[in-house]
Parts: sequence; C-alpha cells; structure tokens
Amino acid sequence: MGSRVLRVSESEIAERVSEIAKTISLDYRGRELIVVGVLKGAFVFLADLVRKLTIPVVLDFIQVASYGASMTSSGTISLKLPISMDVKGKDVLLVEDIVDTGGTIRFLLDHILSLGAASVAVCAMIDKPERRKVEVPVRYVCLRVPEGFLVGYGLDHAERYRELPGIYELITDASGENHPE
Repeated sequence: MGSRVLRVSESEIAERVSEIAKTISLDYRGRELIVVGVLKGAFVFLADLVRKLTIPVVLDFIQVASYGASMTSSGTISLKLPISMDVKGKDVLLVEDIVDTGGTIRFLLDHILSLGAASVAVCAMIDKPERRKVEVPVRYVCLRVPEGFLVGYGLDHAERYRELPGIYELITDASGENHPE
C-alpha cells in the first residue's frame, strides 16, 4: 500500500500566502495589475492569494497541458485556454502552482509578452530550482520543496488529490499505485 508524507501543513501554507500577498501588494501599489492563474493546479493558491491582496486586481486564467496523467512532464506544451482579456501595456502577475523544469513558465512568459504586456512576473506556490532545464525568473515564491511528487492544495496526479488541505509527497507502492491516506 502506498502512502503520503506531509511536506507542508495547511497553517504553514496560509502564513506564506499572507506574506507573499503583502509583498505583491507593496510592489504593485498604485498600478493596474492583471493576475493570471494557470489552471488547474494554481486555482486554490490563486483564490487564497487574491483574497489576501490589498490592491485592486483584474483576474483571468490560462491553461496549458504538459503532464497528462503522468508523473513527469511530456516536454510538449500546448495552450488549451488562452487569456480572455487584453494585456497590452499592462502589468501581469502569472500565478503558477509549481515551477520545476521551467519549460511551462518559459512558454507562458513568452506567450504573454508576445501579447504586448508591459511586464510579466511569476508567482509560484512551489519552486523546485534544482529541476530547472530552462532558466526562468520566479519573482515571488511561497515555498521551496526540493524533491518528491507533490499533491494537495490544488496539486494533482491524474486529476486526483487536489482537495487535500496540505501539501503531500505522493509515495507509490510496489504495484505503482498511488494511495494518499
């Protein structure tokens, strides 16, 4: 039987989200900010983050595909849902669940900049810089969790486990089955 190992508690997450929201609010005070959440993994983090911001923001979403049901990225990134608003001349904050290899964020940064955004900053719930294959700027980082396949707090494996309140490492049993307990 597989198991899960708690890596970050619900209270630790809440504390870091509040700290990052304060920093973002100070950095963008007096400016118009478009916050773009990367679906689906960032939706829980995004909801908590925007509720802690003390500045007005406009919210939009984008969705790409690179993982599918696998525990590793396919390396091929495709745009599934484009941004619905005009970002030309605007400051954009791209909110992502995990930045690991950098490929998805590089794709998204290039895409949003090609739409004419004045600036694009990345806010990641989890940063795994040791897995980088493509260097990308991650301006705001809530947590650095260096190893393991993570689920919970919006993070999934094959669309499962998003509902877990903390962040867990998914451990597979001898049969390859994943069983967070």
